[in-house]
Amino acid sequence: MSKIPDVVTLIMTGASGAQYGLRLLQVLVEKGVKVNLLLSRPGQLVINMETDLKVPGRAKEAQKYFTQLYGAADGQISVFEREQWASPIASGSGVSDATVVCPCTASTLSAIAVGASKSLIERAADVCLKERKKLILVIRETPFSDIHLENMLKLSRMGAVIMPANPGFYWKPKSIDELIDFMVARILDHLNVPHELTHRWGDEGSFS
Repeated sequence: MSKIPDVVTLIMTGASGAQYGLRLLQVLVEKGVKVNLLLSRPGQLVINMETDLKVPGRAKEAQKYFTQLYGAADGQISVFEREQWASPIASGSGVSDATVVCPCTASTLSAIAVGASKSLIERAADVCLKERKKLILVIRETPFSDIHLENMLKLSRMGAVIMPANPGFYWKPKSIDELIDFMVARILDHLNVPHELTHRWGDEGSFS
């Protein structure tokens, strides 16, 4: 990917770390990127548990909620139901420029690795792989079992970017928000979206 993506599909599943996905959504909107958003049921529950947000269960209501929350333009955020098979991201002809699963559960990782496609969430990732688009999986699990590691290796060999939620401390973060921004910055780097969320290694002030 050599230019800023026009459209990114963001999938949020039920792993802890909803703040990573929410912050990524916020920054993508600020950068003018169109976002196709998918929430698993556990993902929605985790958002409501880990943050002060109360996300509606229905896609249309959630779309309105996030549009207002992040000041998105009309139509900039599209939220799809988990069984909405007629959505553009269910087909190679409508696939996004990139797909990010953030946070990504071990079960979602497994389903993508075997091509299960039992829901639109899995199908969107499967389409991304078959169309040779960028797929970023922000795994939020520890420790990893042999099964997890084998699935990550399998998907890495298919071209997916495996990016465990593993923030760095070399720039001396002083808050949870700064730790979140570290991971979101790494995702944005791989999406080719410019940002100023963190100091880069070697930049003046990185260790001040």
